[in-house]
Amino acid sequence: MATKVGVIQKPPVLLDRQKTIESMLESIDETVAQGASLLVFPEAYIPGYPTWIWRLRPGGDMALSSEIHARLRQNAVDLARGDLQPVQDAAARHGVTVIVGIHELESRFSGTTLFNTVVVIGSDGAILNRHRKLMPTNPERMVWGTGDATGLRVVDTPAGRLGTLLCWEAYMPLARYALYAQDIDILVTPTWDCSDRWQASMRHISTEGGCWVISTATALQGSDVPSDFPERDTLFDPDEWINDGNAVIVKPMGEIVAGPMCQEKSVLYAEIGKEEARRARRSLDVCGHYARADIFSFSVNRQPLDPVSFSD
Repeated sequence: MATKVGVIQKPPVLLDRQKTIESMLESIDETVAQGASLLVFPEAYIPGYPTWIWRLRPGGDMALSSEIHARLRQNAVDLARGDLQPVQDAAARHGVTVIVGIHELESRFSGTTLFNTVVVIGSDGAILNRHRKLMPTNPERMVWGTGDATGLRVVDTPAGRLGTLLCWEAYMPLARYALYAQDIDILVTPTWDCSDRWQASMRHISTEGGCWVISTATALQGSDVPSDFPERDTLFDPDEWINDGNAVIVKPMGEIVAGPMCQEKSVLYAEIGKEEARRARRSLDVCGHYARADIFSFSVNRQPLDPVSFSD
């Protein structure tokens, strides 16, 4: 049975959690009205990817970096506080699966550290999985902590068994293999990379894993940055395309079936079926008949890596 996918690459309201979620709810209504039941939003969508980190100097712009990060922290998502509840309620109301990238505030221990997290919300509104990016890339390490493998899981959805990786951690072969080894049908990779090289990688990964690959960045222009963003006019040209978006949906074994959708603040649609992933692995199953467990060994520590353990 086919599932219609809607990949939303519209811009968020940068540094504003509430307004971004309100925009998300409108996009969910629009996408569901088009018949989609698997909805994908970009990396760090709530409240927007920290594109400024690629423009600020680590030392010379410290004061500005600190001001922007404070705004980001104040608008990050605390799952324990229920910040995603409006999105969960929308998923349950429509009976759809929603995947969204967030800046997650770790409120259990420090109350301050942020993680680059992707959340899978089931059609009943429950959070099926929360995956924190294992290794932030380059200047991202000044924004996010490193995640553990508790979310390196594949979960059941009406569309098929689904796993997630964030942006360049999809270039980590062992992270990919850990998901392949869990009977995956669909790999969702929210990203900031909109390059041709990334598109080629998505085609490679769909072949390697014998699975559907769905990826999108955020289609964002300088004019989309809110007027109250600190030093907005210094950092961004209103006419520039900060990111092209380039949402793409790739069939098992590498054929692009939709996209890339370049410089469109819109939704990319396609129909996918899990049976095509099953058939693709007849020829190449890297965790089955194409594996050599007698030669290679691999283990994954999925225990929570908490910074402290209290005994009262």
